[in-house]
Amino acid sequence: MEVEIKNLTRVSLSLLASLIYCRFISSRITKGKIRLVSLLPVFYLFITLPICFASLFPKAITSLFISWLANFKLALFAFDHGPLSSEQSNSLLQFISKTLLPVKIKQNEKHPSSQPPQNSPKLPLNFPAKVLLFTVLVGVNDYKSSFHEKWILGLYCCMVYLLVDIIFGIFNATVHAILRMELEPPSNEPYLSTSLQDFWGRRWNLMVTNLLRHTVYKPVRSSLGSLLGQWAPLPAVAASFLVSGLMHELLFYHVTRASPSWEVTLFFVLQGACLVVELAVKRWFGGRWQLHWAISGPLTVGFVVMTAMWLFFPPLIRSGADERAIDECKMFLNLVKGEGLKWIGKLI
Repeated sequence: MEVEIKNLTRVSLSLLASLIYCRFISSRITKGKIRLVSLLPVFYLFITLPICFASLFPKAITSLFISWLANFKLALFAFDHGPLSSEQSNSLLQFISKTLLPVKIKQNEKHPSSQPPQNSPKLPLNFPAKVLLFTVLVGVNDYKSSFHEKWILGLYCCMVYLLVDIIFGIFNATVHAILRMELEPPSNEPYLSTSLQDFWGRRWNLMVTNLLRHTVYKPVRSSLGSLLGQWAPLPAVAASFLVSGLMHELLFYHVTRASPSWEVTLFFVLQGACLVVELAVKRWFGGRWQLHWAISGPLTVGFVVMTAMWLFFPPLIRSGADERAIDECKMFLNLVKGEGLKWIGKLI
């Protein structure tokens, strides 16, 4: 623990120095390729920071938040786009918070949302319920020898959803408390998705979806627009999923330190290919034919879960990362429980 605290201090100071450079020096450089070149040392540093940690969760969080999301935000910043652009009038504290934390400013009249309203049924899980359910699933994992392998993989799917939503939700609440900014939720009930477009574009991990939309989808669609016309969005979708797969591969490497097996990249390429087919069929029929949500919902969620069992989780299981993650969750939950009992004892 003491070693990890020292590592956290070193990483934090490196991040602070890098972002001060970005805010006060790089921002003075003309937007475009020259500013992008000035940020290359920061990109490289952010990619290497996760290896400073020994524990799994600090590696994973740093890889996702810094190596991926922060670098993508800074890439947009190089061209004066995205949440760090000059039109957002960022103070240093806002600049640092928006860069490092997985938050998305709530859309308003000035920055309208690109996501259409949803008419599918609602079954919201509030934050305490998610924490409680995740705690229960961590405990159930102790008895996994009694379950079939497929049930364990299904359990992992639920745990990943809950854990991602809990972590992103904590940072959302922190930024809202400190900066008083209205933020969008990290996800929108992905278990109620009625299509792959609905799942990946409007419900699952909205922060990542938004960044991929601006850093990959829109540039590819714009560059191919004159060549492909109304079909340009399809290769843009495929490119977005390919980039997502490669970034997940980097995250898996940071966590496992094992050579890439490319299974997780294949998972996202497969999802992208199937989504392209779905969009092409919708365009072909002109939106006139659509399955009822009671049928399309289970088909969509079932497809994502089954392909995740096949391609997403095996690299983590082979490396033992799943067991290490669960052990670290147990340690954290036991720590919280112990501190809570101490607090209650003092009150009594």
